[in-house]
Amino acid sequence: MALSLDSPVQFVKGIGPRKGSVLQSHGIVTVLDLLGHYPRGYLDRSNTIPIGKVAKDAAVTVLGRVMAQGTMYGGKNKRFEIIIGDDSGHISLLWFAGHKYLQNRFKKGDLLAATGVVGFYNGYQLAHPEIEPLEDEQAEGVHTGRIVPLYPSSADLTKVGMQSRGFRKAIKYALDNCAEEINDHLPSTKREELGLPDLTTTIRQIHFPDNDESREAARRRLSFEELAELQFLIIRHRAHIKEIKKTQPLAKHGALVKRFAESLPFQLTPGQREALKIIYQDMAGDTPMNRLLQGDVGCGKTVVAMAGAVYAAENQRQSAFMAPTELLAEQHYHNWKDSLAEIGISCVLLTGSLKTAQRNLIASRISTGETQIVFGTHALFSATVKFKRLGLVIIDEQHRFGVSQRAQLIEKGESPDVLVMSATPIPRTLALTLYGDLDFATIKGLPPGRKPVKSVWRTAADRQKIYKFIAERVANSEQVFIIYPLVQRSENIDLLAAEEAHRDLSETVFPNLKIGLVHGQMKVTQQEKAIAEFRAALTDILVATTVVEVGVDIPRATVMVIEHGERFGLAQLHQLRGRIGRGDKPGYCVAVATPPISNLVRKRLNYFVSHTDGFELAEADLKLRGPGEMFGTKQSGSLNFRMVNLSADQDLLEATRSLMETLLEAKPAASKRKKTADLPSRTTPDLVQYYEERSSLREKIAQIA
Repeated sequence: MALSLDSPVQFVKGIGPRKGSVLQSHGIVTVLDLLGHYPRGYLDRSNTIPIGKVAKDAAVTVLGRVMAQGTMYGGKNKRFEIIIGDDSGHISLLWFAGHKYLQNRFKKGDLLAATGVVGFYNGYQLAHPEIEPLEDEQAEGVHTGRIVPLYPSSADLTKVGMQSRGFRKAIKYALDNCAEEINDHLPSTKREELGLPDLTTTIRQIHFPDNDESREAARRRLSFEELAELQFLIIRHRAHIKEIKKTQPLAKHGALVKRFAESLPFQLTPGQREALKIIYQDMAGDTPMNRLLQGDVGCGKTVVAMAGAVYAAENQRQSAFMAPTELLAEQHYHNWKDSLAEIGISCVLLTGSLKTAQRNLIASRISTGETQIVFGTHALFSATVKFKRLGLVIIDEQHRFGVSQRAQLIEKGESPDVLVMSATPIPRTLALTLYGDLDFATIKGLPPGRKPVKSVWRTAADRQKIYKFIAERVANSEQVFIIYPLVQRSENIDLLAAEEAHRDLSETVFPNLKIGLVHGQMKVTQQEKAIAEFRAALTDILVATTVVEVGVDIPRATVMVIEHGERFGLAQLHQLRGRIGRGDKPGYCVAVATPPISNLVRKRLNYFVSHTDGFELAEADLKLRGPGEMFGTKQSGSLNFRMVNLSADQDLLEATRSLMETLLEAKPAASKRKKTADLPSRTTPDLVQYYEERSSLREKIAQIA
């Protein structure tokens, strides 16, 4: 039987039923699926050099076998060292963190490829190199002088021989026998316009690239496909929302909204007033508002959202205000309940930590319409929470929630208006990708009196000077945040942690000061108590993790020290910095970096201390770290791209968005085809039909997941 793209993967030479069964459990069922199993990386054997030829400060990739390894001690510092060698010499690989993890990762005789910048101290060395364990087959010179693909695997795949070597052989055979069956759904004119290769060339070059240029061209073509599918879904969803009509649009805002504005202890900024004008227009329209509200840290997004909730209440509509954490939901509720009560609006707080009787009582008040504004967390999704007339959904820190979660809340009303807020300024490229189904509104400018926070970065060697500065500020009746990346020490990563640091600071460094502790693993009541005591100035220093990065407002806090500043991105550093300097005294932010400090880290920290505009920092963060690192979506899976590089592929994002807008304007959604696959099938479909099928498959997978 001739092999085809539809053939079960077991019929690929060298696979068979046993391997095929394991591959099938990983979603690789057909030959088409096998060709869609893209490399996780590459080893450029054409650029490897003998270890004996390395030179100081050169960026190199070397291959060698492990000769020795162990933890080395020197003063207070320790390092993990591996010595690898080839026929020409040997070189040391050094790590200053993660010792326990590394000790169990390699053994004597393992073949490694190490990439990094060569240093010299009692011999040549690579500090924190990128390491790729290699197989013996690669040492035989089979792929010498070319770029070698390295494939994702797992313990059970490895057990049946499907590591990189096994995948290379199987994929090479599949390409030799089936590649010409891959038809391209994208017209040649469009490919030429964008400078993209055809799909047959793309699949060959993504697996076995001739050079870096052909590999990048293949990546961009596959990036185009990922972005096109996403934009199809986004624009189709946006069009669907625009078709929905409100049963009764809101009347023009009047006395209640005016009373709310007059009750505020400050004047709204021009940026806030402009954003409110847009939101009021949306809410008075005959289709539901579907808008993203963003602005720099401290620009006053929450008061704009609350004005929208007051407008809804004036029209006998309820509002649901969803925050990502109980701590933030509690703060919003306590900040607004009294001022809302003064103008006759009732609000409640609904969180998961409430006792059942309390939740039931609150749910009853919501269902009868007795309360107009509900602050809450994921507890709002509960089936027992039913609104009498939900008119406005406000979602704070939208990137912490998925689209499906947003939809769950929207379904509790009849076409309610939706306002989502981002605590972090979002680059336009990422905004179109994450929130392309939303209209944007941006608050420009900060409230008067907000002074820029003076920011510096220092190394761990300066810690005693930093402690002296902290003592001086506390003596001046000011308060201090000290931020740590971890709650507790980890065996796998050598970072300072909040709990241990709290003990050390309290007992040794500042024994005469009052030091609080807050982190996400504490009970909500404990977190609230720690924040309340800090707000009331009952504690001088608050040791914390990033649980305080959003919404915590302490006017007397003027100093923030961020330990392991090298571990944070620009957007998160800026968000943390926004917690200080909110009173009448200037703020000071110190990011402390722990060696080794790479050139990239230096660049990032230098950019942080020299820039105060959140949007500029967000754009730079996207280029330096990528969207998954910026928003934690690598872990949450909300940006499940395999080939997209948003900072490099902005032109493709614009092109796919334009293409999908044109397609969906010109033709209604096509009927679904019978077959779905990760690559185009042999029959070239109509473009709308093709992306309709692709989106249908994605939606089915999402429902199953």
